Amino acid sequence: MAGRKLVIVESPNKIKNISAYLGPDFDVEASVGHIRDIPTPSEMPAEMKKGPFGKFGVDIENDFAPYYIVDADKKKKVAELKRLLKNADELYLATDEDREGEAIAWHLYEALQPKVPVKRMVFNEITREAIQRAVTNTREIDKDLVDAQETRRILDRLYGYEVSPVLWRKVRAGLSAGRVQSVATRMVVERERERMAFRSASYWDVEADFATAAPEVFGARLTAVDDRRVATGRDFGDDGNLNSQKVIHLDEAAARAIADGVRTAPVTVTSVQDKPYTRRPSAPFITSTLQQEASRKLRLSAAETMRVAQRLYENGFITYMRTDSTVLSESALSAARAQAREMYGADHVPSEPRRYRSSNPGAQEAHEAIRPAGERFRSPAQVTGQLRGAELALYDLIWKRTVASQMADAVGSTATVKVGARLADGRVAEFSASGTVITFRGFLAAYEEGRDEEDTRRKKEAKLAAQEERRLPILVEGESLTTQRVEADGHETTPPPRYTEATLVKALEEKRIGRPSTYASILGTIQDRGYVSSQGSALVPSWLAFAVTRLMEEHFSRLVDYDFTASMESDLDDIARGDAHRVEWLRRFYFGDEATSAEGLRDLVADLGDIDARAISTIDIGDGMVVRVGRYGPYVEEVAPGGVDPTTGEMAEGAATAPRRATIGDEVPPADLTPEMARQLLEASADDGRELGVDPASGHPIVARAGRYGPYVTEVLPDPPADAPRTRKTAAVKPRTASLFKDMDLSTIDLETALKLMSLPRIVGAHPETGAEITAQNGRYGPYLKMGTDSRSLETESQLFDITLDEALAIYAQPKTRGRAAAKPPLKELGNDPVSGKPVTVKDGRFGAYVTDGETNATLRRDDDPETITPERGFELLEEKRAKGPTTRRGAKKTTRKSPAKKAPAKKTTRKAPAKK
Repeated sequence: MAGRKLVIVESPNKIKNISAYLGPDFDVEASVGHIRDIPTPSEMPAEMKKGPFGKFGVDIENDFAPYYIVDADKKKKVAELKRLLKNADELYLATDEDREGEAIAWHLYEALQPKVPVKRMVFNEITREAIQRAVTNTREIDKDLVDAQETRRILDRLYGYEVSPVLWRKVRAGLSAGRVQSVATRMVVERERERMAFRSASYWDVEADFATAAPEVFGARLTAVDDRRVATGRDFGDDGNLNSQKVIHLDEAAARAIADGVRTAPVTVTSVQDKPYTRRPSAPFITSTLQQEASRKLRLSAAETMRVAQRLYENGFITYMRTDSTVLSESALSAARAQAREMYGADHVPSEPRRYRSSNPGAQEAHEAIRPAGERFRSPAQVTGQLRGAELALYDLIWKRTVASQMADAVGSTATVKVGARLADGRVAEFSASGTVITFRGFLAAYEEGRDEEDTRRKKEAKLAAQEERRLPILVEGESLTTQRVEADGHETTPPPRYTEATLVKALEEKRIGRPSTYASILGTIQDRGYVSSQGSALVPSWLAFAVTRLMEEHFSRLVDYDFTASMESDLDDIARGDAHRVEWLRRFYFGDEATSAEGLRDLVADLGDIDARAISTIDIGDGMVVRVGRYGPYVEEVAPGGVDPTTGEMAEGAATAPRRATIGDEVPPADLTPEMARQLLEASADDGRELGVDPASGHPIVARAGRYGPYVTEVLPDPPADAPRTRKTAAVKPRTASLFKDMDLSTIDLETALKLMSLPRIVGAHPETGAEITAQNGRYGPYLKMGTDSRSLETESQLFDITLDEALAIYAQPKTRGRAAAKPPLKELGNDPVSGKPVTVKDGRFGAYVTDGETNATLRRDDDPETITPERGFELLEEKRAKGPTTRRGAKKTTRKSPAKKAPAKKTTRKAPAKK
């Protein structure tokens, strides 16, 4: 058909809206993300494995040329795109506008080899105006952006393939190292080390309530005694010592003495200061600030935030969500100001638009901040019928932040009052109070930025400090006051707080490590690799992360140096701008730089002989106790009395020759494992265990032990006589053993409970009709009832001991919900799939929740909630599964046709980009 135009986007969720905006002459199809990548060596043809691409998939001797192949699950998609291209007169590559999107466009160009004119189509939002403007203002593929993304991909391949094998040999098989993930892991480990080294300090302060003659009452805190400032938590170092001797450190006796003296002392106002208060609105969202604010206010993880934002973008509600620019277009400025004026009044909008610039010198200012889409914003109330749940909440957040960014400052005044009390011994105790009164709320009428959880060491100190909307009485110097309440209060300094996802993203951004599109994947990677886990909102490093980080710091310090990693990001920015050449940069990184005598990656990994694996995997926790990261996990070891050298990991002279050991569970964070706790683990896991008593029935001792698979109780059988014949029957005698329930504690379990555990399985009774015996048992997947071949799950382990026959019969009277019995009803219905036209539901399967249209099943990802998943997300998962094609059954015989030898790829060429204006 003449005049057809093929538009290729990344996501199938964009097709519907873009097709409607472009009209019938355009065919819109999705690549479903990347179509080509550098294969692993195992995926390469046999003849390629022996050549220069065999080690990395990159020919390091030939200008670091990468070897690309079409992904196996994208071959069908590429064939479909080629078929559509045959009927097209023009090809529009409409992938995202960032580096990754530019690289996808280039890969499409290389794989499709179009014979028709090719245009690069870019847009920042999916609205009718933006799409129609983009199709008439196209450009060529930006080779510099492609080079920058290609350099990043090659860099990550070289880094991972050179450093990861070191971890396999020296720490544990199967580990991985990454250019940014290793740095992020180091940051989390360093924070945990600070908590481990922390020593608490105690200090006291005095709080009082004073009343004026009116009377009006206000609170104040003791800040000085005889002009010497009273020490607060921030005056102590992590070692528990004062940082300065100029402050006065109050103990309990001194604080109570001052409190007693103030109760009867004359009190007067010694100083009153009143200063104007101004607060400016925050800049519009960029990727990192959106992730941080969504974490604080909506409790969304970084990955969840990006998924929700992706859906909002694809459905035309917000602009592109991967950006580090705070710039708003002129139309967006007008829209935000008009909406602020309409909803909050003209006095809430300044005379001139507010223009923001990013503090990051590498920010792509040509892009826009994240904002509502369109030339006129839709308010949250206007989209309530189209959005719900997390999508509506995130849109509301973005709308408020954008509108507030164009509103007037909040103004008011801050008053600071000092009150003096002369004690009987002549000393002067000085109290301070502050308060801020907002006289014009300005942007606060629309939005106020959240704050990360305060360092707990300063929470109490800030209790009586400046607070918004805290009004103080009108006071004058020399005014006498009445003391109504005085209390001395003791405090303990607390260790630095662990990172949350929000604070780690903020820290990475401040160090200029990573880019907007990578933060969510960084957080996901360090958790998926087992280096970091979440406990509540806190990110806790594993002992494995300690070993990996120590190896990297001691032997690859440059690779995990924060400034060096940030400089690599800056260098990639230079390549994207055309100010640096990718081949020269990769050559310096891998082979070294003779001009600066800096070693390259190849030389860093060349000599592994000086890496002491035992020392790397040993962490000294003090008092003769160490943690070692072993092949099967971490364990605690006692090396008393001589201790262990934390540098080498070797036992000191005079140390025990046969140290005791105990496995460490994942539930105890490294900083919380004290030497005392470690000794308790050792006691519980001693070879003989903790004897609980003697079984009155058998006369055998019963002991509690900590085993490789968890805590358990067992009986100790007597040794057979030395002259007794050993037969098959005597060799088969095994001690009774039972695992502890999840809510049981190895250190407190008693004999009675142990005997009950070892009595399992328990006979509940016989079925009154069939006579079949019903037993209560504890299995791999939890407690259950068993009657012949029919098993039914129990809700709690405690039911094993007390469930009655009537209760068991009631459970068996219900229809079975597993196996071949009645299936569970759908967890949620999502509507008809736009591709298959069949109804899509969310179901609970053997391996977790999944979406299905009856033909295609797609498992929900880790952060997908079955209760809140949207139809768009469900359709997206199904489309991704269809694009991958059918999964090969494990064990199925494979037949492959021998393919002709592939040649090394030709050096890429792209059409010359026009001169930049």
